[in-house]
Amino acid sequence: MVAGGGGMGKRDWRPFVYGGLASCVAEFGTFPIDTSKTRLQVQGQKLDKNHATLKYRGMVDCLLKIGKNEGLAGLYSGIWPAVLRQATYERNDGKESVTVNLCCAVIAGAVSSAIANPTDVLKVRMQVQGSHGNVSLIDCFKDVYTHEGISGLWRGVSPTAQRAAVIAAVELPVYDFCKSRLIQTFGDNVTNHFISSLFASLGSAIASTPIDVVRTRLMNQRKLKKSGDLLPAHIYTSTANCFVQTFKNEGFWAFYKGFVPTLFRMGPWNIIFFITYEQLKKLY
Repeated sequence: MVAGGGGMGKRDWRPFVYGGLASCVAEFGTFPIDTSKTRLQVQGQKLDKNHATLKYRGMVDCLLKIGKNEGLAGLYSGIWPAVLRQATYERNDGKESVTVNLCCAVIAGAVSSAIANPTDVLKVRMQVQGSHGNVSLIDCFKDVYTHEGISGLWRGVSPTAQRAAVIAAVELPVYDFCKSRLIQTFGDNVTNHFISSLFASLGSAIASTPIDVVRTRLMNQRKLKKSGDLLPAHIYTSTANCFVQTFKNEGFWAFYKGFVPTLFRMGPWNIIFFITYEQLKKLY
């Protein structure tokens, strides 16, 4: 996305810096919730030999068990590829029409997420392994590249791009719409940004969670078929196959596994991001 302001032919670098800093702050603040979301999304798959036993009963139970058994390291396992991904976040603050901004956000979100897919793969793998895996970012990268090749780093790229497009198509318009409507009541201040962020998070969580479940399962697939686990050679052969198998084996609501932590993560994440971003704009 292109940052606005600064005149014709002059590029304003500040929104890029603000967006990157705000994203990193938000990522650190909400990452444990994202870890619980990932763990919940991968458990209960019928093709997993442990599908009959659900280790976690929900977000709170998951966070407590990870904290008790793995400590802070388990809750933040995978944080560095996540920060690396978020550091590239850009926010469109131009003066184009809503339609143009929306189209740019959807296209840019899908393309940038597809390019950055390796960081998401590493994050998911490290989150699932937790502190027991004792794997660094470099070690995880080497493991994926050595055993799966370059294609392993782009596992789940299709739903990743689709998810980013859906979030951009829902989140940004909802935030901007709520912000503009609430200005008359609250003004352009933190209260307005807080409420608008909540509505944006709810909309994007509802729209994107089914795709996110499929995305997470595809990215983590290799870890479910280690030799000796007596699992089939292929769990999901494609994005469509993952949708079909998940629905067939676990029902519709399986697509909303991890919805609560998704919402609880998106809410604080967006609140931290948008408030930080808006305050940085006002500060400078």
